[in-house]
Amino acid sequence: MIRLAALLTLLAGPALAAVGDYPFFSLRNTDIVVALGFIIFVGILVYYKVPAMVTNLLDKRADDIRAELAEARRLREEAQEMRAAFERKKVEVKEQAERIVAKAKADAETAAEQARADLEVSITRRLKAAEDQIASAEAAALRDVRNRAVQVAVAASAELIAANMSKPHANRLIEESIKTVDAKLH
Repeated sequence: MIRLAALLTLLAGPALAAVGDYPFFSLRNTDIVVALGFIIFVGILVYYKVPAMVTNLLDKRADDIRAELAEARRLREEAQEMRAAFERKKVEVKEQAERIVAKAKADAETAAEQARADLEVSITRRLKAAEDQIASAEAAALRDVRNRAVQVAVAASAELIAANMSKPHANRLIEESIKTVDAKLH
């Protein structure tokens, strides 16, 4: 109904403004001819359902746009989920790297302490071995000095005894020594 009123309003304007000696509803009135042509054109469009096709095309385009918007929202949500997963993974990797660094530092400190302890044990062992060698060399030197002193004392005693002893006194000492040895053996 609204369409018909709008159509009549469009037709009435040029038709009423027409100038000439011709009656208003005459085919010689160009305004009427144009209005009739327009009505026929609109009628053909309505007959072949062009407005419905245009509406369907617009509806289809609107549905396509809605589908694209839904797909864009879905992709956006998926991207946000992926970003959140990436951020979580990033935090996990950072924490793992910090744990690895802390463990490596602890292991390095433990290894350094062990190396220090091993070095102290090695130094102590070497000092002990050196002290043992020094003590052994000292004991050997003391033995050599004593042996040499004994040899010198025996040689000096032998010379003194040989120089100061008479033959009868030597024979008497030999006999006493033989008796002592005989008493100790039996």
